Amino acid sequence: MRKRTCLSVFLFLFAYAASAQIPTSGNVFVGYSFENASSTAFSSNLNFATRPNLQGWDASLEGKIAPMFGIVTDLSGHYGSQSYTIATPLGGGLETVQVTGHEFNVLFGPRISIPVGKFTPFGEAMVGVGHMTTGGSGGGPSDYAFATALGGGIDYRLIRLVAVRLEGDYVTNRFFGAVQNNIRISTGIVIHF
Repeated sequence: MRKRTCLSVFLFLFAYAASAQIPTSGNVFVGYSFENASSTAFSSNLNFATRPNLQGWDASLEGKIAPMFGIVTDLSGHYGSQSYTIATPLGGGLETVQVTGHEFNVLFGPRISIPVGKFTPFGEAMVGVGHMTTGGSGGGPSDYAFATALGGGIDYRLIRLVAVRLEGDYVTNRFFGAVQNNIRISTGIVIHF
């Protein structure tokens, strides 16, 4: 009987402590994203060092653990292509090569935000995984890699539960055995709950 009582008290206290950690507020962000990408993944077979511009989307879900501290999950996808002019083998002249790429990232980490009137600036640091596919219409090589992001942004509250966001992140991936350092800028709508 004593063991059951102690176990019941322990389970009750554990359940109470666990429920205190569940986020009761947060936000959802969905928007357009622009990424200036390091093109090692795009041109790994061509040995060029240019920075293609990729267009795409960014979405995140933040759960607040404390008023100024949250945990965020960030999903993004970027798409684009880059043209290169290369010399053909055996002195045959110049040829233009078109390389396409699709990059997806899933990131997770802490976010600190400080509301100041209608503005809420924030900073974040995230880690996760990225996936890159390169090639033409028939597909091409793809790779999964460790990804990190460090950045921040600012929300501007339009009405009580709706805001607009401008965000910038420095995203690093390690696709195809080389480090890619990308600059990502996102903007869109934030819904608070």
